[in-house]
Amino acid sequence: MVPAMSGSASFGYREVPAEAKAGLVQDLFTSVAGRYDLMNDLMSLGVHRLWKAEMVGWLRLSAGAAVVDVAGGTGDIARAVLGAGAGSVTVVDLTPAMLEQGRQRSVDAGALAGLRWVAGDAETLPLPDRAFDAYTVAFGLRNVTRLDRALAEARRVLKPGGRFVALEFAPHAAAGIDSLYEAYSFSALPWLGAKVAGDREAYVYLAESIRRFPGPEELGRGIRLAGFGGHRHRSLSCGIAQLHGAYRV
Repeated sequence: MVPAMSGSASFGYREVPAEAKAGLVQDLFTSVAGRYDLMNDLMSLGVHRLWKAEMVGWLRLSAGAAVVDVAGGTGDIARAVLGAGAGSVTVVDLTPAMLEQGRQRSVDAGALAGLRWVAGDAETLPLPDRAFDAYTVAFGLRNVTRLDRALAEARRVLKPGGRFVALEFAPHAAAGIDSLYEAYSFSALPWLGAKVAGDREAYVYLAESIRRFPGPEELGRGIRLAGFGGHRHRSLSCGIAQLHGAYRV
């Protein structure tokens, strides 16, 4: 039995009861699911595609590898991983509406073979121990309630030696563009969210959650404490995003 959560968790700049955060995150992504990929293109000017390609490249997949992609609802990572040689990808996402978007987009792309869609929480993955050769998560760790539990689950479902790769925003960009990044995050992103996704508050949360998320050194320390070895990190686009790779010890 999983023990009941206690205490509080950050939801952007708000502190909410820990047991409430997952529901708030699910409501948010249900609201924006239909425009999620479009918003990613608009707010990053398409650069998120380059970041994700770099992430997939870091996996160094063997042919036929079994991969789990967590918080991967719309399926863009999963389809890229299959294209890189994986044998199967299990997509896990907290929000059924995001998974439905992923299924439909995969149908449209003619890329359903090898994909499995599972509704589940990153902190309690409904998956067996030591079942996967690789674990990917793009822009999802920031939304979990207990980061240490999500990292422990990543290790649990990986085979010994299995690859872990995470892509996430960093809380601060490089010196010189940080003030511009701050202004863009808290002004342009909510405006785009209102105009395109019809949900300004979702993108206020996005900006706030980025600022509350651990930076590269702290996240790397957490990955190592969870039982991963060979950790390496790379900053992308002047420090706006952070890419982390490791393997299950």
